[in-house]
Amino acid sequence: MTATTGVMTTATPPPVAPTGQHHGLAIVLFAVIVLVTLGITLWVGRQGNAAEDFFAGGRDFTPLQNGFALSGDYLSAASFLGVAGLIALYGYDGVLYSIGFLVAWLVVLMLVAELVRNAGRYTLADVLALRLRRRRVRAAAGGASVVVTLLYLVAQMVGAGSLVALLLGTNSAQARTWTIIAVGALMIVYVTIGGMRATTWIQIVKAFLLTAGSVLLTVLLLVRFHGDLFELMRQAAQHSGAGHRYLEPGLKYGATLTSRLDFFSLGLALVLGTAGLPHILSRFYTVPTARAARRSTMWAIGLVGGFYLMAIALGLGATALIGSAEVRHANSAGNTAVPLLALVLGGGNGSTGGVVLFALISAIAFATILAVVAGLTLASSAAFAHDIWAGAWHGGPRRRRGGEVAEKPSEQQEVVVARFAAAGIGAAAIVISLYAQQLNVAFLVGLAFAVAASSNLPVLLYSLFWSRFTARGAVWSVYGGLVPAILLVFFSPVVSGSGTALFPGVDFHWFPLENPGIVSIPLGFLAGWIGTLTSPEPADADRFAELEVRALTGAGAA
Repeated sequence: MTATTGVMTTATPPPVAPTGQHHGLAIVLFAVIVLVTLGITLWVGRQGNAAEDFFAGGRDFTPLQNGFALSGDYLSAASFLGVAGLIALYGYDGVLYSIGFLVAWLVVLMLVAELVRNAGRYTLADVLALRLRRRRVRAAAGGASVVVTLLYLVAQMVGAGSLVALLLGTNSAQARTWTIIAVGALMIVYVTIGGMRATTWIQIVKAFLLTAGSVLLTVLLLVRFHGDLFELMRQAAQHSGAGHRYLEPGLKYGATLTSRLDFFSLGLALVLGTAGLPHILSRFYTVPTARAARRSTMWAIGLVGGFYLMAIALGLGATALIGSAEVRHANSAGNTAVPLLALVLGGGNGSTGGVVLFALISAIAFATILAVVAGLTLASSAAFAHDIWAGAWHGGPRRRRGGEVAEKPSEQQEVVVARFAAAGIGAAAIVISLYAQQLNVAFLVGLAFAVAASSNLPVLLYSLFWSRFTARGAVWSVYGGLVPAILLVFFSPVVSGSGTALFPGVDFHWFPLENPGIVSIPLGFLAGWIGTLTSPEPADADRFAELEVRALTGAGAA
């Protein structure tokens, strides 16, 4: 392995300070990505403005297309760069982190994919409203969906600001700020003009680019090591700075009881949270049947599984060819491990191959960010317009205004409100992201999964499978998971009490864990159970029977 050791003896410049050649080519590829996605949006946006087109993409995508879109929605920049970076820095423990993302899809496949497609129409609240026809249920579910997507959205936009500025060779706050504003403006355009159709096609293009880029790097890496995976692992351990401990558990997680509990809490949130993410659930409405929803989930599992297998190889490759110390020097969280590896595999700094491959991977990361924020914005605007504005505020019994009956809003009015909501939510995400630039992105993503698993998943499972579940139980379940999750994070070391906290100069934390899932998820289920048992109104058996028949057979599904 003389070629390998030769690379290691040469100081590889980290991508935090790329040359002008890197910078210029990356900007050109970024511009191409933006022009292509805008072209897709304008082309698709003229094909239909009905509510079904805006919220569900016309329900005419094939399982393969929706499988690519599902994986595109799920594989964010954190997955593309963060997972490989964790593996590069922590080896075995980084692999453990990625397992939760993959196992989560089994929960989606077995429990919710077909049932949600049959029982709902556009959003999670539609599933609940089929048997729990209460405005407060829609308001709770819609509000929780907006909170989850906004947290996830802020995480992606903060990451976009740091990542794009980093890959373009600057760490200035001004560059991060303008990147966040630009990404926010683009996502508003995507959603307001193209709706779900455009967002889905953008996700398909992004997923294809992401898969192709990962395959290319993996092939180049395996060629470098002549297909010898054992030598790859040996070199990774040798250049990790930790020796054989790099290939064993405990390098990052498991040093103390608190860290073990924190990892378990994070894993629980990742495994259970996916089935409650609004932008993932809304994908099941873009296919014509429940069978197509299940098949698209199976395609997504295959694509996501293949991606994480390649991420393991790329993380090991970054450590073997560059070294953990150099990866950490480029970015303390390891987020630049993949671009740095691309630079080496392409021929090194200054080489044409290295410049091209570095810029290509940077552009794919940018496409990943654009696609994910578009999907999140659409999900949050749909929850606001369809669930909160039309379902909770104007739904239920007709209200009289000056003696006249107030008609329920039409679906076209919902689309108009959703477009305005996308602009409003996008603007709010931009403002919050500008103030949250120093916040840990991994924490925000983990919190989004924890909130989804604590508030959305319990009420969804109870509604689908528990015949005695009531409207009070639904409301209590949502708020019983949502409020504790946010409060526990506020009083955790993430916000105060540590050098890396949001407010490092003060200490008011009393909850020892960074992720609240281990506490808030059981509380969400417990609150729904207690709320149902104490409900003054019994469950409607006929409505549950209607839901059960529709969910299992598809009879009457949209």
